[in-house]
Amino acid sequence: MSRQRPAGLQKALNVLGPFIGLALVIALFALIPEVQGRFLRFANFKSVATQSVIVALGALGMTFIIVSGGIDLSAASNIALSSVITAYAINAGAAPLVAVLLGVLTGGLVGLANGALVTRLRLIPFIVTLGMMGIARGAAKWIAGNQKIDAPMTWANEFMARSPRPSWLLLAPGVWIVILLAVAMAVVLRYTVFGRHVFAIGSNESAARLCGIRTSRVKILVYSVAGLFCGLSGVMEFSRLTVGDPTVAVGLELDIIAAVVIGGGSLNGGEGSILGTMVGVMIMSFLRNGCTMMGWPNYIQEIIIGAIIVIAVTLDRLRHRGE
Repeated sequence: MSRQRPAGLQKALNVLGPFIGLALVIALFALIPEVQGRFLRFANFKSVATQSVIVALGALGMTFIIVSGGIDLSAASNIALSSVITAYAINAGAAPLVAVLLGVLTGGLVGLANGALVTRLRLIPFIVTLGMMGIARGAAKWIAGNQKIDAPMTWANEFMARSPRPSWLLLAPGVWIVILLAVAMAVVLRYTVFGRHVFAIGSNESAARLCGIRTSRVKILVYSVAGLFCGLSGVMEFSRLTVGDPTVAVGLELDIIAAVVIGGGSLNGGEGSILGTMVGVMIMSFLRNGCTMMGWPNYIQEIIIGAIIVIAVTLDRLRHRGE
């Protein structure tokens, strides 16, 4: 009985930890006199939700990768490349729907390449995606001619509109897309055979292979799905900026990975949830929003985010050391 209580308590803390962290962040800025009047307004929460869309989409795919025991450092470069492709296609006269699909598929192809290199050549995900980070960013700069691509306004620019049409939507269409995809991915990860295989591979890939799971196929699919989410995130980036910018989203992969880890994902693999990841995204978004309201410079924000990543990974290590 004495062993079960700590285990149950630890499980409860793992589940509730991200929510406690989110409540603490909101409470922290809500109590600071300089910003409390603006921070707790609905308009600010609406703004934070819109700003979190790009990271949230990338984090949805990253959750699958981290649960499977992998990592993807090319996510931010993939987002930049996909946004450039979307802008390039619209600027070339393609229909907005075609341009959006091209942007999403571009992300999927980058993810497919990552998965193929990791599995077929048996390379370490860290090295593969580090190389792909440079390849995707370089390709984006090459396609864009190392400058921004201006594109005519279309309905694709409405995804990230802070004043959505129709007005009864209240939130930007991109926010609703994230919510729907998050629900769908939570069901896939927890209640499908594919989701169980992802957890099994992350927990023990050798045992999963012996159990008959086609680990290579699952990992390729995981990286491809994550790439598609990065592609959609790139479309949202284009919608937000109204241009295709090859230099956008530099360092965003840290926010994406941090959101998953803060939300309970383990870099050892085998642990993580979509709900936790979304809470992690909101923690990151409210932190950046509060720091901006306080007028703190970007380097202070980066120090805080970096410290949070180190703390989250350290807690994860300590949790597994006790098992």
